[in-house]
This record gives sequence, C-alpha cells and structure tokens, in this order.
Amino acid sequence: MTPDSLPKTPSGTPGFDGVLAGGVPAGQTTVVFGGPGSGKTIVALQFLAAGDSGLYVGFEEAEDQLRRNAEALGIDLSDVSVLDLSPAGEQFFDDDSYTVFPTEEVDGEELLGQIGSRLRESDADRLVIDPLSELRALLPDDFQFRRKVAALFSALTERNITTLCTAQLGDRPAEDDLQFLANTVVELRKTTERRTLEVTKYRGSDFASGYHTLRIHAGRGAVVYPKLVPGDYHEDYERTQLPSDVPNLDDLLSGGIPRGSVTVISGPSGVGKTTTGSLFLQAAAKRGERAIGYLFEELRADYLYRSEQLGLDVRSLVDEGTLEIEEVEALKRSPDEFATHVREAVEERDIEFVMLDGVTGYRQGLRGDDSDGALTRELHALCRYLKRVGVTVVLLEEVSYVTGEFSPTEHHISYLADNIVFLRYLEVDGRLEKAIGVLKMRYGDFDNSLRELRISSDGLTIGGPLSEYHGLLTGMANPASRSDDDDPGDAER
Repeated sequence: MTPDSLPKTPSGTPGFDGVLAGGVPAGQTTVVFGGPGSGKTIVALQFLAAGDSGLYVGFEEAEDQLRRNAEALGIDLSDVSVLDLSPAGEQFFDDDSYTVFPTEEVDGEELLGQIGSRLRESDADRLVIDPLSELRALLPDDFQFRRKVAALFSALTERNITTLCTAQLGDRPAEDDLQFLANTVVELRKTTERRTLEVTKYRGSDFASGYHTLRIHAGRGAVVYPKLVPGDYHEDYERTQLPSDVPNLDDLLSGGIPRGSVTVISGPSGVGKTTTGSLFLQAAAKRGERAIGYLFEELRADYLYRSEQLGLDVRSLVDEGTLEIEEVEALKRSPDEFATHVREAVEERDIEFVMLDGVTGYRQGLRGDDSDGALTRELHALCRYLKRVGVTVVLLEEVSYVTGEFSPTEHHISYLADNIVFLRYLEVDGRLEKAIGVLKMRYGDFDNSLRELRISSDGLTIGGPLSEYHGLLTGMANPASRSDDDDPGDAER
C-alpha cells in the first residue's frame, strides 16, 4: 500500500497510520465507533496528544479522572484543554453563548455554543468529541441530530480543524447518520479474546482493509498491529544453498536449503524435528547470519539444556549474539502481533533465518480467529513476507501418526513449503528405528532415498540409504529380499 496525496495528520497511535496509509485526513472528521471498553477514548486521547494544541470535549468522564487515566497509560495531555460536560462537570451548560453557527441554525443549543467558544479560546488545531452520539439525546429528533452534525462537520472543515469523534457502535439511527456524514469511519470491537480495529470508510484515500489487532498496554496506551500484507514488501537476494553442516543431510538436499525458501520438517512426536531444524539454525548463526528460533511448544530453558545434551552450540551462539531463542507464551499474542514482532526483528535487527517450532503450537498459542482456515492464512502471509525479503524459514510440524499411513503434513500447509523434509519411525525386527527423507524441493533436485536417522549425545547422525528394506513409508520395514507374500514361517519348516 502506498501513501496518497490527501493531506494527512498523524493519528498518534502506533501502527494506526500504517492502516490509514499515512494518518487521519487533515482538516476533516473521523468517527471512531466502539462498544464499552473497546479503546475508543484512548485512541482519541492519543490523537490529541500527538498535536501541538487540542481540545477534548467529554460527556462521560470528569477532567481530573480523565487526566489521571491518560497519565497511567503514558499519554501526555499537557497541551490539551478539556471541556468537561460530564454529569459532574462544573462547566456543564454555562452562560457562554458563542457558537460557530448562525443563530438561526443553532436554535439556542448551548452545547454547540460551548464547543465553538472553547475552540476560539484555545486556538486548537485538533478536536475530540467523546462521544458525539451523546448529542443525539440533547436534540428533539433524528432529523435535528443529522442537521446539527452536518453543520458541525462543515464548520470544523472550514476552519481546518482535524476532528475525531467517538460514538457507540450499534447506536442506530445515530450510527447510520455518522457513517454517512464522516470522512473516515473506524470501528473498534472487543471480545473476550482480543480487540480489533477496522477502517470501513476513507474518502479519497487507500487504507489497509480487514481486522487489525488493537492492544492496550499499561504505560504505553493503545497500539495497532496491522495485518501483514506480503505484497507490500520486496527485496532482491541471491538464492544460494544453505547447508546444515551435517554431510549426509546436505547430500539429501543437494547442498542445503535455498536462501529465501520455506522448509517444512515434519514427523511424529520425539522423532527429531527440533534437533534437525536446530542444525540449520545453528549453521546459519555460525556463518554470521542473524538467526532466531521461536518456541511455541517448549520452554526456552528446556530447549537450551536439551541442545547442550545433544552437542549443539546453541547456547554459545546465543551468548555471542548471532542467535536468538525466544519462547512465545501461549495466548498472549494475536497472529497480527506475532507477525509485527517478526517483521520488526527482520527490519530492525537484520534477522536472516527464522525457525518456528512448531506449527501446532502456533495455531493453538496465538489468540484471534481460531478457525483452521484463518490461522493457515495468517501463517501463509507471514511466510510469504519472509520469502519476499529473502529470509529463510524452517517450520516444524508434528503429525499424529507413529507408523502406518504416511502423510507429510497434518494442517494442510504443504502448499506453503518450498521444501519438505520428513522424519518417521520404523519397526525393524521388533525395534523402533528412525528414518529421514526429502519429499519436495521446489527449486532444485534432491536425493529421494530414505536414510537411517540416529540422535544421541553425539548429535544427529544420518546413515546411508535404507536400500535393503521396502515398505518403509508404511512404518513396517521388510527386508527387500523377502516379498510381502512370503510366509515368515517358511524358514522354520
């Protein structure tokens, strides 16, 4: 999305300007709809705090309480004057009769007169009315409400005052009137899981459509986490092979995985997915590339300890600063927040290699729309973004089978993968063994043999091709010298 030529003013809420393609329309009116607790007053206050001078007109909260709450959220209202029209406000309907409207248009409406008088006194260039829908109760009917609001918006535009009004979502017909009259309309929604922000109207400007996460942080106020749009990003890079530094594994991959590709390493629990992915992560860090591993299913301390037991150099690389290991706490972030977090790591810390351990934890640990399709789309957008900027991605996915029917992935993400490496268990002569193979490499050739896999305190070892067996993908390894029709008891008779 590219900024347009419409004059704009910063919204004051981090991340919001990215959704608005630069900010709210300068000298125009924006209406923010939302239910109780959705964050509309916080967004409005941050808008005022971002300017040189502003006026807040409030109907619901006394000025002293408003300023205390804003301070607790890190919002500086020192350059903002307040017209307190709350039930306890001392200034409620005083005798000042100045108005920005002709007398015949006002019909003695003291409220509009107070707003106009305070605007003239403060010389504010930003105005908030919170909530504007309160005006509906002070006017005789819907026609008068629509007429007065239209006149108010017109007068503010003539004076080049950038205005943000809040309103209750679902308060019809006032909502319908404000949707029609406003230049820009934003809707905030709050569920038990998260808050979201959506721009539903923006005259003369592009904007990022869809629902974006809104989070309110103590001491920071509201932050918008825009939905990731991969097409907005692109960087040229050379598609070189990135080895794991394990010779037989790299032989399977004809030298390694391509830079800027997505590799899925799949297999059942305990088969060695994390160890295999960590080899690529470790190799990237040793080459001097900045790498990061996100743990959705394991504690960071446990991962570092286990890596040491397997002879991996993860902890020393973390200490050197070339490798980062981050534990993603369950249900603390939405997919939008996590995508923003990853994007900041790439853009601010030059991360070049990312491992997500694992896909199941990603789907279960991030808050938001928990439908399978929605979470797959979020993961798809994240991987597409990383590919477009040349970051190499390894996804670890657990599948439920141990032996039996073979399926390379379980959450229908194979289409995301440029490369698929699968690990599985085999039953060999009454023993449980492990095997590794490559199913897919989009950008090159690969060795299609299945090989023995062993993981011990000496690390990961890959043997030669398991050519002496057949039926390996069923999990039942039978000697190639014996056909399936042979009776095992024949040798005893």
